[in-house]
Amino acid sequence: MEGFNKIAWAERHMKVLGKIREEMKRDKPLDGFRIGMALHVEAKTAVLVKTLVDAGAEVAITGCNPMSSQNDVADALRSMGIRCYAKRGMSVEEYYSAIAKVADFKPDIVVDDGADLIFELHRRGQKVKGASEETTTGVLRLKAMEREGVLQFPVIAVNDAFTKFLFDNRYGTGQSTVDGIMRATNMLLAGKKVVVAGYGWCGRGIAIRCRGMGANVIVTEVDEIRALEAIMDGFTVMDMDSASEIGDIFITATGNRDVVREEHMRKMKDGAILANAGHFNVEVDVKALERIAKSVKEVRKNVKEYDLGDRRLYLLAEGRLVNLVAGDGHPIEVMDMSFSDQALAVRFIAENWERLENKVYRLPEELDRKVARLKLETLGVKIDKLTEEQIKYLSDWRSGT
Repeated sequence: MEGFNKIAWAERHMKVLGKIREEMKRDKPLDGFRIGMALHVEAKTAVLVKTLVDAGAEVAITGCNPMSSQNDVADALRSMGIRCYAKRGMSVEEYYSAIAKVADFKPDIVVDDGADLIFELHRRGQKVKGASEETTTGVLRLKAMEREGVLQFPVIAVNDAFTKFLFDNRYGTGQSTVDGIMRATNMLLAGKKVVVAGYGWCGRGIAIRCRGMGANVIVTEVDEIRALEAIMDGFTVMDMDSASEIGDIFITATGNRDVVREEHMRKMKDGAILANAGHFNVEVDVKALERIAKSVKEVRKNVKEYDLGDRRLYLLAEGRLVNLVAGDGHPIEVMDMSFSDQALAVRFIAENWERLENKVYRLPEELDRKVARLKLETLGVKIDKLTEEQIKYLSDWRSGT
């Protein structure tokens, strides 16, 4: 079965998670725990599921996006006896029904990507021991809940771990977004004007990779400091109103809604391509695009043509995250670190939930550094250690010059 082959290939290249899996298989820290998961169900995710099962857990999983799951991987998980409710191409109703089924499983711990499962548990008033959240969008929502005092259980913001956002968000999103766009369009990036909306870690990665492919990259931002960073990094910065007149390809990576709006679309040149790398399909105003189009047709897999009469615009992956709808998501070696963070976060919650408050926590630094250390080990890289004299020097304010 193709799903099993994909999982085996991922396992072979997820060496950090493999070491953590060995530890957890030996220690069984999740014995008796039920883990509910809402993640993009593809091969790397399946390796995380197998790791948690080896640690003693019962697992139920569904997708965190209606279009990102891979059916062959979902079938493989079901063949292993895992409760898997994911399916590619779900309707909105089917998507939330699957989320509800994972909630019905009455999980002790939740692993989420976007926080939809966490919200469902809150809506029900269903208590769990804790949760871990994978992505920027979900963490922003959960921190807002904490500020308003409505968060009902502790959450580890895995996205905020250094070994997650510095690598997954930057290198993973950068490479996989370009991969998804190229698979969908088969077009050349060199010489194109690529507009990247947002210069957070995801936007940085996309901008760097597009420039590496020969594109002329324009960045749009709402944050003054990030805009200055983009300028100092050598990118052109302007507002979307100006960029919309000259861009060939538009990629959103902000975590916010209505970044590309009707007024921008009406200014775009004939043949402009719209793609989204954010978690939810709200960054490009798809409803406005459908409203102003005279006709819509699919011209390639994951490419829809919107004929506005005087020009045609092309939307990739229905405005959903292009790297997973049109591609295989982040590279395996990047998700090796991210899912190692997730596995360690779940173990941390299982062992410490009784003393955690209903707050959003960062992954403990020692676990973050453990993942980095294991990654270097699997790469065969040695680094220096501070000597006793160096440690003393760094902590002694009396040394002077």
